Amino acid sequence: MSKVRSAPDYVIIFVTLLLLGIGIVMVYSASAVFAHHKFEDAYFFTKRQLIFAVLGVASMYLMMNIDYWVWKRWAKVGFIGSIGLLILVLIIGKEVNGSKSWLGFGSFGIQPGEFAKFGVAAFLSMWLSDNQKKIGSFTKGLVPALAIPAVCFALIMLQPDLGTGTVLMGTAVLMIFAAGARVSHFVALGMVGVAGFVGLILSAPYRMARITAFIDPWEDPLGKGYQIIQSLYAIGPGGLLGLGLGESRQKFSYLPEPYNDFIFSIVAEELGFIGGTLVLLLFLLLLWRGMRVAITAPDLFGNLLALGIIGMIGIQVTINVGVVTGMFPVTGITLPFLSYGGSSLTLMLTGVGILLNISRFAR
Repeated sequence: MSKVRSAPDYVIIFVTLLLLGIGIVMVYSASAVFAHHKFEDAYFFTKRQLIFAVLGVASMYLMMNIDYWVWKRWAKVGFIGSIGLLILVLIIGKEVNGSKSWLGFGSFGIQPGEFAKFGVAAFLSMWLSDNQKKIGSFTKGLVPALAIPAVCFALIMLQPDLGTGTVLMGTAVLMIFAAGARVSHFVALGMVGVAGFVGLILSAPYRMARITAFIDPWEDPLGKGYQIIQSLYAIGPGGLLGLGLGESRQKFSYLPEPYNDFIFSIVAEELGFIGGTLVLLLFLLLLWRGMRVAITAPDLFGNLLALGIIGMIGIQVTINVGVVTGMFPVTGITLPFLSYGGSSLTLMLTGVGILLNISRFAR
């Protein structure tokens, strides 16, 4: 493996920083009214987002200059640490919106589930690169590989946080498939997985309520269907060009937390179809360049780690946009680089930094 560095992928840097800049502007636009009403400071959420953006960009720069194979040596420690945090949050974590998924530190908090996604990606990349010859075997390859993310998934579901768990498992399955797992094995396990997913939905009344609200939100327009309806009320009036930056109507206490999971609704309302499409095209460009890095990485560990990072971003964007447009049931997934959130934003930028370092050694 060549250890001669070249320049990083500047397209990835440019697109990431552009999305981050759009996100900061939209967080202010979407949160100013609520922040002024609750905290008497219209910039309350924006200032916090700026702090984490600066920390995230610094981390991205640092990771871009640390050779990525270092993470292979630390993958096991990171994975064990992720499990420890997931257990700790179940013991002393604080509950937010019905999910015990936060560890609070003063006025700030972190989500161990966000760390777990990266911990699993790194450890799974290491395991798969060291055991590639076994991956064609169901018992010696596929089952142990799936057991790695399954441990974290089970702990995340105890919080419960189906959205984060879905992103984690989706990323893991993508990586295992790319490592050479047999399609026939995936089909068999896929049937079991679908049955288990349905069981998880049926086991919790609030998840079943989200499904029924997704099918017919007007059945309970002031209850479980409220978020979807208000999101569509934001997207619809946006039209082609939008109402104008800062002119959203739904942020006036109609759409819950418009600066977080439903920020894309405000983007579509204020910037219209053209603005929303531009954001999606930027994500597509980022995914394309990320996949290019994954394909041209000099070793299997780099291939899989890059795929895990860019796959995680892609799955999260797909679910978030699907939810706000009414294509998927409501689940708590942020839009990378745009939604308000400290640990999510910082770790996403950290992941991009690792991706950029891999790009410096790409063939």
